Amino acid sequence: MLSWLADQMIEEAMKRGEFDDLPGKGKPLELDDLSHVPAELRSAYKIMKNANIVPEELTLRQEMLTLSDLIAACQHDEERHQLRKKLDEKTLRLHMLNAQQDWSNNSAYGRYESKIRQRLTGW
Repeated sequence: MLSWLADQMIEEAMKRGEFDDLPGKGKPLELDDLSHVPAELRSAYKIMKNANIVPEELTLRQEMLTLSDLIAACQHDEERHQLRKKLDEKTLRLHMLNAQQDWSNNSAYGRYESKIRQRLTGW
């Protein structure tokens, strides 16, 4: 019953032209797909994203993926060695951050740790 009433009110507002001058009219909606983020973390994720704040852990994981790809494609031993050294440094920093923040006590992270690790690092 409530959805019918809402539909009726929207229909009447459309007939009155109340939606005619909205910004973005005629353009596709820009939706943020947060289905991969646990429900209890979505609000915090959206706030951080809107503030252009990226957690250091995510930056490190992205850098680690890039370094792993570069190592796989590298054909020179010295360059591969330097890339592995950088990857080891990033990995160590990530472990230090995780220890500092004590992620193991965070129930949401604990439940999704393996999925997050697999998606971000392929490990």
